[in-house]
Amino acid sequence: MPHKIGFVVVSSSGHEDGFSARELMIHAPTVSGWRSPRFCQFPQEIVLQMVERCRIRKLQLLAHQYMISSKVEFYISESLPEYFVPYQAERFRRLGYVSLCDNEMTGCKARELKSVYVDAVGQFLKLIFHQNHVNKYNVYNQVALVAINIIGDPADLGDESNITSREKLIDHYLGHSTEDPALEGTCTGKSDYISPLDDLAFDMYQDPEVAQIIRKLDERKREAVREERYDHAKKLKQAIADLQKVGERLGRYEVEKRCAVEKEDYDLAKEKKQQMEQYRSRVYARLELHGLVDAELMRRPLGLPLQPLVHSGRPRHQQPTLSPPPQEERVTESWFAEPLLQEKLSSRSLDPSQLPTADQPLPATHPHLKTHLESLPYDERPLPAVHKQPGAAAVEPEKSDADASEAPSGGAAGKPEPLTEKALREASSAVDVLGEALVAAAYSKTWSSREDALLALYKQLTETPVGTPKEDLKSTLRASIFLVRRAIRDIVTPVFQASLKLLKMIITQYIPKHKLSKLETAHCVERAIPVLLARTGDSSARLRATASNFIQEMALFKEVKSLQMIPSYLVQPLKANASTHLAMSQMGLLARLLKDLGTDNTGFTVDNVMKFSVSALEHRVYEVREAAVRIILDVYRQHRALVPEYLPPEDSATRRNVLYKTIFEGFAKIDGRPTDAEMRAQKKAATEEAEKQKKEEIKVLQGQLAALKETQAEVQENESEAAKVKDPDTQGMRAAPPTAPEVPDNHCLDNLCIFCGERSDSFTEEGLDLHYWKHCLMLTRCDPCRQVVEISSLTEHLLTECDKKDEFGKCYRCSEAVLKEELPRHIKTKDCNPAKPEKLANRCPLCHENFTPGEEAWKAHLMGPAGCTMNLRRTHVLHKAATLLPGTGPAVTKSGASGSKAGSKIPTPKGGLSKGSGRTLTKR
Repeated sequence: MPHKIGFVVVSSSGHEDGFSARELMIHAPTVSGWRSPRFCQFPQEIVLQMVERCRIRKLQLLAHQYMISSKVEFYISESLPEYFVPYQAERFRRLGYVSLCDNEMTGCKARELKSVYVDAVGQFLKLIFHQNHVNKYNVYNQVALVAINIIGDPADLGDESNITSREKLIDHYLGHSTEDPALEGTCTGKSDYISPLDDLAFDMYQDPEVAQIIRKLDERKREAVREERYDHAKKLKQAIADLQKVGERLGRYEVEKRCAVEKEDYDLAKEKKQQMEQYRSRVYARLELHGLVDAELMRRPLGLPLQPLVHSGRPRHQQPTLSPPPQEERVTESWFAEPLLQEKLSSRSLDPSQLPTADQPLPATHPHLKTHLESLPYDERPLPAVHKQPGAAAVEPEKSDADASEAPSGGAAGKPEPLTEKALREASSAVDVLGEALVAAAYSKTWSSREDALLALYKQLTETPVGTPKEDLKSTLRASIFLVRRAIRDIVTPVFQASLKLLKMIITQYIPKHKLSKLETAHCVERAIPVLLARTGDSSARLRATASNFIQEMALFKEVKSLQMIPSYLVQPLKANASTHLAMSQMGLLARLLKDLGTDNTGFTVDNVMKFSVSALEHRVYEVREAAVRIILDVYRQHRALVPEYLPPEDSATRRNVLYKTIFEGFAKIDGRPTDAEMRAQKKAATEEAEKQKKEEIKVLQGQLAALKETQAEVQENESEAAKVKDPDTQGMRAAPPTAPEVPDNHCLDNLCIFCGERSDSFTEEGLDLHYWKHCLMLTRCDPCRQVVEISSLTEHLLTECDKKDEFGKCYRCSEAVLKEELPRHIKTKDCNPAKPEKLANRCPLCHENFTPGEEAWKAHLMGPAGCTMNLRRTHVLHKAATLLPGTGPAVTKSGASGSKAGSKIPTPKGGLSKGSGRTLTKR
C-alpha cells in the first residue's frame, strides 16, 4: 500500500546559514525547512535519495509564505554517477512541473500545500526551483521549501525485500524497529488507499509526540477490528479524533513558545512550556484512566527518529523479521538499557513518588533513550507522573559515599535532574573533565543546586594539588570557565555571586598557584568580560552595581592589569539599540577606570578614549552625553595639547551646540582662562563704567557751557549799556581824536569759538553748533560714531570712548588707532611713521606727522598757512580769509573809526577747555 517513503538529501546547489536542505528530512510544526542563498542564481537544485527503488504515487510540497518559487520541476532517476559527479541530463527523466501561487491574495501570510499525483519508478528525485515571485518581504530574492513528502510503495511487490523496505522506512523515518500496520492501508482493503496519517499536513500541524501516539492507537484500532472487539475499536477511534485536536493545540503552543524565545520573551516562553506540560499531563492521565494508553507508550513515543536516513543512503535498521514480535518482546527490546538504569538510579533526579514498583514500568530517565530530534523542543519535558504508592517514601535507596561525593546536594528539592540531550551536546567538554553529576547540578532547574555546584567546584579547584599535570589543569580551568560563563547569566543573585567568587579565585589563586601562562588568564577574561558587561545592563540595580564593581576590581588585578584587555572592551562604540542601563554602566566604568589606570600603557589611549567619547556625544540618552563630557574633561586635564584635535574648531557655530559649549568652557576653567560668560560679564561691566564716565563728562561739559552762556549774557549787557552812554555825544566823539579800537577782553566770550578763537556775530547758540559741526578747524567728525571731537584727542576717542571702540586697536609704532582687521597687516608692513613721546612732540591723527608739543602748536598746525595738509576744513577757511578785504568784514563796529574786523581770530580764552577735559560734542 502507498505509504511514506523515507529519504535523505544527498545534494543541494546551496543554502542560507541555518536553513540546510537536510531540514527537509524532518516533519514537525517548528521546522524551518530549506532556504536558498541570498541573491542566488537560478535555477536551484535539490537531489533526494529514497530508501530504495520505489514507485512514487504522490508528492507533496509545503511552500514558504513569501519565498516562493514560480515553478518547481521534478526529475527521477534509477541511480547516480559514482562519487556523485555532476549529474548529466540523461540520467534523470523529467516528470513535469508545478506552478506555485504568488500568495498575494493572503498578503504572504499563508503557506501553500501543493499535492501532485504521479506514477514513476526510481530511487533519486531531483527538484529544480526557478525564479522567485517578487514581493516586498522577499528582499534577497530567495526561494524556500518548508517540507516535502514522498508517498509510494516498493517497486517489486512480489519480492521478500518488501518487509525489509518497511523495516527501513520504520527505522529511518518513524524511528522504531517493528513494522507499522498503519502503513498497510486500512480496513477498506483498497490497494491505492493513502492513510491520512501519512499526509504531510498531519505531521506539519501535529505535536510529534501526540502524532506517534495517534499512529500507535490507530494500529491498535485495526488490531481490535481484526479481533472483532468493536467497542474497544470505537473507544480508540474517539480517542484518535480527540488526540488530533490535542496535537494541533500543542503544536500551536510550541510555535508560540519558539516565537517567544526568538523575541527573548522568556517569561512568555516559560508560561507556554508550563501550559504545554500541564495540558499534556491532563490528556495523558485521561487516556490512562480509560485504559487507552499505557505508560510505555507515553514514556517513549515511537516515532521520533534521530535521522530519517544515514548520510550514506543505506538504511539503518535491525535484522528484519518476517512477522512482528509480540508486544511484550518489543518492549523488552526497546528497553535494553533498563538494568543499567536500575544500577544508576541513586544518581538520577527521581522523586520518591516516581520510583518503580512491581506493577509499574520504569520511567525512562537516561537521556539517550529520549528523543533527540534537533528540531523538536521537548528535550526538557517531564515524564508523565506515576501514581504514588502508599509505601513509596520508604523505598528510597540509601545514598552511598560515592554518590554523595559525585554531585552536590540539591537541597529539599532532591538531587538535580539529569542533563538533557541538548545540554549534553553543549557541555560535553565540561562533562568529560568535571563529571556529569557536577555539570548536571550546574544545569539544574533548582537555583540552590546550581549554587552548590559552583561552590563544590570552588572547593575542588582550591584543593587541587600543585603537582597536577599542566594539561589537566588547563582542561579543568577551561571547563570551569564554561560553567562560570553560564552562571554569570543566571538571574538568581546567589548563583551570580557564586560565579563571581569562583572567577576571582581562578584568576588570583588557581592560575598563580599552578604557574599557568598568561594565555589562560587571557582566556578567562575573554570569556567572562562580554557576559559581565551584558549584566551591567540588567534591570536590577543591585546586579548592575555588583557586575560593574567586579569588572572594576578585576581590571585592577595585577594578573589582568598587565594584559590591558578590559579597557579595550570599554572603549567599544555604544550600540544604537543598547539599553540605557548598559550604556550608563559602560560610561561609568570607563570614567572610574580611567582615573585608576590612566593612559600610560594600560589599554586606554587618548585616541581610543576620545573617539569613544566623541561618538557618545551623539547618543540618544542625555545622561550618556553628560558622562561623555565629563570623560573628555578628565582626559583634557592630563593631555591638554592632544584633546582639541578630536573636537571641532572652537567658533561661534560650534558653540551653538550646548555640549561643545560646555566642553570649551570646561577647558577654559582648567586652563585658568575666563570663560565666555565671564568675558561677557567683564565687557558688560567695562561698558557700563565707560557709559557712566561718559555721562559724567557730558555733565561737566554741559556745566561749562552753561557758565559760558552766562558770561556771554553779562558781556552783552555791559556792551549795550556802554553804547547807550556814548550815543548822546556822538558829535563830540567825531571831533575828538581817533583812538585805537578796544580789543575785547579774553573773558568776553560772546560770539566766540572757544576752540579756534574765531568771533562772529553769527555765533549764536545755533550758529556755534553749526560752526562746531562744519567749520571749526580744531574739530572733526568721528566717522564710526558720527560725533564731533577735537582733532588732538581723536585717537584717544577711537580707543576708549567711541561706540565702535571694540573694532579699533592701537599700533605700538605710531600709537594711532587702526581697525583690528587691518592691524596685523599695518604692523607687518611697518609703513607708519613712528611716534615720539608725548612730552617731545604732538602726533596729528590726520597727517600722521610729529610736531612741536603744546596747545598753541596744535593751533599753528591745524590753522596756520603751513599747517596740516589733511585738515579738510582748513581749505575753506583759507579761501574765506583771502576773499575778505580790510574794512569790508561782516562785523565792523558802528563807529567805523578804525575799520577793524570784528570777526578776527583771538587766542583761546583761559577759561576754555583743557586737553584733559571732555572734548566730544554731540551732533544736534
